[in-house]
Amino acid sequence: RLFFPLPSLADHIQTSRALMVISLLLGFFGIIVSVVGMKCTKVGEEDPITKSRIAVAGGVLFVLSGLCTLAAVSLYATRVTHEFFKESTVPINARYEFGSALFIGWGAASLTVLGGSLLCCSCPAKERRGQQYYRQSQPSTAREYV
Repeated sequence: RLFFPLPSLADHIQTSRALMVISLLLGFFGIIVSVVGMKCTKVGEEDPITKSRIAVAGGVLFVLSGLCTLAAVSLYATRVTHEFFKESTVPINARYEFGSALFIGWGAASLTVLGGSLLCCSCPAKERRGQQYYRQSQPSTAREYV
């Protein structure tokens, strides 16, 4: 027979995998929504308030994606720490330790949450809605030549 049953993975690995897949999907949709909400694109409505609200929605998706990544990496790190300090017959030098992937995951989660929060800050204040301020240059006759 060619059918070999696959061994089931531990619960914390399956949970971390599911959280990372959810994080990837949220990040993908966050990219799409953020691009639609950019002021420089002509996709969607021309109203700047609506565009900024769309950008904020993209920022919320990025924050949620970062939190899912942070939860997945931290769950796995907690499990590694628990297994490391547990009494066992395995010598200390043969136990799992933190690898570079955990630190990369924490860094990626932090940057994703930071970027999403910056996008969330692009929402205009209530008192400035509908008003746009443009800096006008001085007319050429008002310049002084030295």
